[in-house]
Amino acid sequence: MASTASHVSFLPPILTFCGAAVVAVPVFRLIGLSAVLGYLAAGVAIGPSGLSLVEDPQTIATVAELGVVLLLFIIGLELKLSHLWEMKRDIFGLGFAQLTITAILLGSAAMAIGFSPQASFVTGVAVALSATAIAIQMLGERNDLPTPYGQRSFAILLFQDLSVVPILAILPLLASRVGDQGSLTDSLLAVGVALLGIAAVVLIGRYGLNPFFRILARSGAREVMTASALLVVLGAALLMQEVGLSMAMGAFLAGLLLAESNFRHQLEADIEPFRGMLLGLFFMSVGMSIDLALVREQWVMLALAAPVVLVGKTVIIAVLLRLFGASWRDGLRSGTILCTAGEFAFVLIPVAAGLGIMSPAEAQPLTALAAITMLLGPLLSTLLEKLLSNHSSAEDEPDLHGLHSPEGELESRVLVIGFGRFGQIVNQVLLAQGIQATVIDRDVERIRDAGRFGLQVYYGDGTRLDVLRAAGAEKAEMICVCIDDQEAMMKIIEIIHENFQNARSFVRAFDRIHAIELMNRDVDYQIREVFESAIVFGRAALEELGTDPDTAAAAANDVRKRDIARLVLQKEVGTMGGAELVMGSKITPEPLTAPAGKARALSPETRDILGEGVI
Repeated sequence: MASTASHVSFLPPILTFCGAAVVAVPVFRLIGLSAVLGYLAAGVAIGPSGLSLVEDPQTIATVAELGVVLLLFIIGLELKLSHLWEMKRDIFGLGFAQLTITAILLGSAAMAIGFSPQASFVTGVAVALSATAIAIQMLGERNDLPTPYGQRSFAILLFQDLSVVPILAILPLLASRVGDQGSLTDSLLAVGVALLGIAAVVLIGRYGLNPFFRILARSGAREVMTASALLVVLGAALLMQEVGLSMAMGAFLAGLLLAESNFRHQLEADIEPFRGMLLGLFFMSVGMSIDLALVREQWVMLALAAPVVLVGKTVIIAVLLRLFGASWRDGLRSGTILCTAGEFAFVLIPVAAGLGIMSPAEAQPLTALAAITMLLGPLLSTLLEKLLSNHSSAEDEPDLHGLHSPEGELESRVLVIGFGRFGQIVNQVLLAQGIQATVIDRDVERIRDAGRFGLQVYYGDGTRLDVLRAAGAEKAEMICVCIDDQEAMMKIIEIIHENFQNARSFVRAFDRIHAIELMNRDVDYQIREVFESAIVFGRAALEELGTDPDTAAAAANDVRKRDIARLVLQKEVGTMGGAELVMGSKITPEPLTAPAGKARALSPETRDILGEGVI
């Protein structure tokens, strides 16, 4: 009985989280607010300050941090090192300016109200950092990550994540009033260990991961690929944590190293469900961390400080973006996206308190302030978006160097599923006119073939909705289904019609029966894979036998037209209730031109087969 009780005990909190999420998030989305606000409000409601349905929020918060880890991994997958280098001005210029100026101003404000210099430094940095999870989630909901303001917002967030390393190294120095040689040596040693950890992740990611995934892909076991994706993400995150860096930094680095991998889309599709669940859990844990008793006790200070932080950070970021060439509109949008305190505040403040840099009287209100800004920031951003949409429809110019730029595969006009003998020729024709298609295939050897063709082919199962979305199906003008599995093909067509109605469906048909079935599924175009080649073959045979080329071409076209007419007629017969006449083995080959006479059997066996057709 004790064993049964221990197994059942974890269910109540899971049910609590699921119940709170399915109630709060749809309600907030229904009234036009972000899902992030729904998660935060649900966390407040079920937390210690609300209904107290969850007894240990700290344990939940530890698990929920994995949501941020997986989010940073997917962000890394969507970047490329070359693109990261292109963003260096925004990352190291704009990002450095934002963090430095905001930290100085907020730290000065903290010192003005009586905080110690060390506590003021921690306050300034903790509040100057922004919530990566909230910002990326909101940008993703609006499809704004590829836009200019989305890219600059991401550059600021990326610099903030990179700054975690020196900030963690500085804290022990602040804790030591004397600053003796031992503490300096320890800090330098910690930095050296951190650099070795980064080097290890880079080397393994650069030379080990692609062969590793290639071996696993050959096994054909989908669950093994999912397990391996989690192994890579969590392994890199744990290694970075062990060397004193953030788990999110390790996951981002792993994603960045796999951004050029042929397995990228499949990895993204495997991680996405875990990311969504754990990220929602993270937002709820932030809501649970808000101590309503402390808020009531110090409501005057918090009521003044929260607007100062939100408005102050918005103004600073808007001005900086304007100086870096953005419009005021984009600056304000970035400002409200980044005006909250960051997730790192919930790590930095307890560490500082443990080192004696901050007293509990300083740390507790600051933690509450950080949580309140994360609750109010998305609301401010949503209100600004509605205000701007009422005054202007679309000022943003298209971004040509974003995460999803036209040269990137996610903005391909054509998505080709299958890179076998049929798909290869389709891609050759497209490439002849300069159209770069995104190709999905789950055969490792075909991926290697595509490498020799100079194409980008991504490992993935084209029958999965998440893989198609990750490959950019929502933005594709055309989806070409070129696989050789009829059952899988029909499943893909169903997915396309239900989820990607803007894309035209071009499908490879196997035979006449399959072609009629595809026509009944309302595909935009289908062609039997041997039909046209046989027409061309027959035309060439006529010419070789002495027929005039124009006459041979006319004969071929006549056969083509007659066959298409019969195909349409056979489809209509099935549509009008005679499906049994055109399905399965009921369709038999019939001549399009009346035969000159009866068939002649030239052997006894043939006469037996033909029966009445024997002369």
